[in-house]
Amino acid sequence: MALHYKIGFIGAGNMTQAIIRGLLEAQALTSSHIFASNRSPGKLQKVTDTWKINALSTNEAVVDAADIIILAMKPQDMNTALDPLISAFRDKQVVISLAAGVPLATLEKKLPNCRIVRAMPNTPAILRKGVTGYLTSEPDPGLESLTEDIFSPLGTVLQVGDEEQLDALMISCSSGVGFVYELMMYFQDWIEERGFDTQTARKMVVETFLGASALAVQQKDQPLEELQSKVTSKKGVTAAGLESMRELEIERLLRYSFEKAALRNQELAKQT
Repeated sequence: MALHYKIGFIGAGNMTQAIIRGLLEAQALTSSHIFASNRSPGKLQKVTDTWKINALSTNEAVVDAADIIILAMKPQDMNTALDPLISAFRDKQVVISLAAGVPLATLEKKLPNCRIVRAMPNTPAILRKGVTGYLTSEPDPGLESLTEDIFSPLGTVLQVGDEEQLDALMISCSSGVGFVYELMMYFQDWIEERGFDTQTARKMVVETFLGASALAVQQKDQPLEELQSKVTSKKGVTAAGLESMRELEIERLLRYSFEKAALRNQELAKQT
């Protein structure tokens, strides 16, 4: 699927790089149709050298050059970056915000004449294995289709019902990547303590998580509880470990971590 839009990124950080790489490797877009600006020139130069996109010196130039603008700055930088640009946007221009904690109401107030989307991709988009949730400012089949055209080459795309769901998707899928790495680090530490070298321990952990996920994908109609039961013999080794995890209320600790992330998201919303 080839897209014919010109897409401009304001901000050239990790997520922008993941999206650009995913789109180019999927051959959904050519580098000549991608524009970007960034506050610091070094990061922008790296992106330009790697993917041969169009580097522009100002945010205004990106807005002028592109059909679709992707706001990829940090949430706390949104006002500083966006306020001077407001008059540069064209009527009905599509704006996709990737900023956590910046609600649609805020974006609509700043850009009342634009068609606005909030989207939340995660970093596995760089491998076209991402999960992207999105929400439009109002029902708009054309805008929804366009958003899915942009993000579907990067993995799974889900339209959500409201901002509460979008925030939940962000925490579970975007922040969730970091949470999974944390668990993987615990696995690796334990294995290394039993005499395995770091490289071997890392490979064991990565392949275990990858294998479990692959089985879940292959047997997608089965609940995770059933898949777990297949590797758990009554009074066996796995059962003993799971019993301990439940006694220690690992679920409660994980839920608490999710809620702390949600609170931080709310704090960011208040700041913007």
